[in-house]
Amino acid sequence: MDLKFFKKLVLIGLMVYLPSQAMAWGMLGHRIVGEIADRHLSKKARKNIQQILGNETVAMASNWADFIKSDPAYDYLGSWHYINVKPGVTLDQFSSSIMQDTSTNIHTKLNMMVAELKKKDLPQAKKEMYLRLVIHMVGDIHQPMHAGRPEDLGGNRVRLTWFNTPTNLHRVWDEQLIEYQQLSYTEYATVLNHVSKNQRNTWQQAPVSTWIYESYQIADKLYEGVKPEDKLSYRYNFDHVNTLNDQLLKGGVRLAGLLNEIFG
Repeated sequence: MDLKFFKKLVLIGLMVYLPSQAMAWGMLGHRIVGEIADRHLSKKARKNIQQILGNETVAMASNWADFIKSDPAYDYLGSWHYINVKPGVTLDQFSSSIMQDTSTNIHTKLNMMVAELKKKDLPQAKKEMYLRLVIHMVGDIHQPMHAGRPEDLGGNRVRLTWFNTPTNLHRVWDEQLIEYQQLSYTEYATVLNHVSKNQRNTWQQAPVSTWIYESYQIADKLYEGVKPEDKLSYRYNFDHVNTLNDQLLKGGVRLAGLLNEIFG
């Protein structure tokens, strides 16, 4: 796949995927990722983050990017939350193309903000905004449907029912599967937060492009596992809760690694 074709696929996703549909994990999922990250911060990173956010925790800062969607002044941030690519792209194709891609998407903007946050002279207002967005967008990357297909808006057009409630594939993974576990975000973080040093290092050392491609591969399997109007309930939870938990844990551990890199 050449760069021109890859950009075309991504552009299609950016044009049809509306900002209002870009809420990954919902409030609970983002807070789980933020809470796990908080538990893996270095002392120096924690101190520097507190100087920017004050008493606002990483978990609570994680939802700012969705809250400000009510303000039209921030409409331009909609396409920062995701990247959608057609099926059938290999890791080598994806990695080589995405590294040259300059489209407005989660990969380009996350890397941009990380670079900006490393600058010593970045204004305080920019630090606050970029930090909150980075916290949120690392969560977004690990919600598989944020690397879904452009033609169905990342699963938003795949109509389903969840315990007899009308929904879609994107929303199932945003909110309903997580909420079904009936845990607070702190309880959920405690349940998941078990990772070896070797596993933590492996996850954190992988580049952002690999994080996205992992979600893309999971999304492909999720598409294969449902048909429009399928009725999802207990069995779907049984089949996918481990994948859900792995992505939440990876998101938190990788977010901590990124914040330690920037602020540690």
